[in-house]
Amino acid sequence: MTDYLIANARIVNEGQRREADVLIREGRIEKIAAAIDAPGDVEVIDAQGRFLLPGMIDDQVHFREPGLTAKADLASESRAAVAGGITSFMDMPNVKPPTIDNDSLAAKHELARGRCTANFGFHFGATNDNIEDIKQLDTRLAAGVKIFMGASTGKMLVDDDTALEQIFEHSPLTVLTHCEDTPMIERNAARARELYGDDVPMSEHPVIRSREACYASSSKAMDLARRHGTQLHILHITTADELELFERGAMGNKQITAEACIHHLFFEDSDYAARGTLIKCNPAIKTHDDRDALLKALAEDRIDVLATDHAPHLFEEKDTPYFDAPAGLPLVQHAMVSLLDHVSAGHFSLEQLVTKAAHNPADRFGVAERGYIREGYWADLVLVDMDGQTVVDNEPVLAKCGWTPFSGHTFQSRIMSTFVSGQLAYHEGKLSQGCIGQALTYNRDRRR
Repeated sequence: MTDYLIANARIVNEGQRREADVLIREGRIEKIAAAIDAPGDVEVIDAQGRFLLPGMIDDQVHFREPGLTAKADLASESRAAVAGGITSFMDMPNVKPPTIDNDSLAAKHELARGRCTANFGFHFGATNDNIEDIKQLDTRLAAGVKIFMGASTGKMLVDDDTALEQIFEHSPLTVLTHCEDTPMIERNAARARELYGDDVPMSEHPVIRSREACYASSSKAMDLARRHGTQLHILHITTADELELFERGAMGNKQITAEACIHHLFFEDSDYAARGTLIKCNPAIKTHDDRDALLKALAEDRIDVLATDHAPHLFEEKDTPYFDAPAGLPLVQHAMVSLLDHVSAGHFSLEQLVTKAAHNPADRFGVAERGYIREGYWADLVLVDMDGQTVVDNEPVLAKCGWTPFSGHTFQSRIMSTFVSGQLAYHEGKLSQGCIGQALTYNRDRRR
């Protein structure tokens, strides 16, 4: 393994900024100091005053393996992730077969080992009838327990109230929820068919998958968590209404935490006219006012975690009528630059970005020795140029699906280098060969 000295960096970590050098040996941060003499056996990367951040820990991705690998796979999407400043990811369980027992969880780890450029973790899936599997879950192999309380297929939709009660009562790990009320959505979809037939315009998507459906489900999840004392993380909040449910302040020992995703911070409902089904996702992108409310909630620490919900589909699948087009879009490659644009616009600080994209995901799921720039920790780092540009159409799309919803856009920052477990995974626009991510490990002392 090559060792590195990152010189002349502006480190942003744990709410502070400092100018320092970082020495990386055998994959870990050996020393952080104002000036480090370069040992003769290390490769020096001169940061030239650029910002050095902890790599993003993306707690919500759909890399489609096993079973859906025409759309994406662990190898392809993890390469796109490191190009986007993501050093660790947690993959969702709605694959084929779904990750709903210890055998399928272990098999997914085997698929990932040696093939992922980023570090990897996996969430365990809840169903209406796998409570015994949840009770017997191997917590060394899972990041959390995911409940689709709306918007999933097959066995993954949990819509039985008795099952929900049992899952919230017995889950040995943090519960993550996709919150939408399915009966409400089905009624809204039926009304849209009555109005438009099969030619439903994309502008109806946030009407069908309505704010009321989101609020009803989020409220229900919070009630279940409070009654059972469950650690709950509600994914991809999209409405101003829901934000009022969450506490302001540092994540600390919050029992219930909230997450926002990069596409809900970037797009608004007026974008459906131009982008159509390419930005169809669940929960739906809502209004300009909702987007502004999300940005405000990030600044006031009502939202605790930033993620992508990367969920690629083939272009030809998306290029179909409303009801046929699947929900989800590829996002990891432009994750960090998208968020950095919000920093430049003054919506929240660079320190808050680091907290919500790296520190808080590590703490929320008990990720061991990652998510911070600390001596002894794994060197998961991203060097960013806040004065650079990322012209989306000038670069190859690394996601296997071959398209991006950000086509035509120029971001006002650039990822210069990404280190994964001390390996240079991405540097000056090119993926490095031979970078192998590690399985995430967990310290469960502080959080369930």
